[in-house]
Amino acid sequence: MTTLHHIIPLLRIFDEAKAKDFYLDYLGFQLDFEHRFEPGLPLYMQVSRDGLRIHLTEHYGDACPGSAVRIEVSGVRELQRELIAKRHGFSRPGLVETPWGSEEVRLIDPFGNRIVFFEDKE
Repeated sequence: MTTLHHIIPLLRIFDEAKAKDFYLDYLGFQLDFEHRFEPGLPLYMQVSRDGLRIHLTEHYGDACPGSAVRIEVSGVRELQRELIAKRHGFSRPGLVETPWGSEEVRLIDPFGNRIVFFEDKE
């Protein structure tokens, strides 16, 4: 019997320091692992928060720059307040109420990837 589990999105990055600043310091993810085949080669790493895992990759062909992911959360209003309080660069995400009954916090990472945290209100 086959059982499907979780999706792990891969997002393209181009700068390790900017990726860690955004995903670890700003979004509050933790670094699970980093991998390079040897020094100077592209980085591949996993970050996680509350059981959600994301793979960030510098490898050409792993993912398209400017991808988009939607992440369902509980407590989207609290997340928005948490991010605003960190006063990170130019990121001051608002809380958007959608016509389809959700509230969303929409972000663009330093590499053009769109991340939408949403909570259904119904």
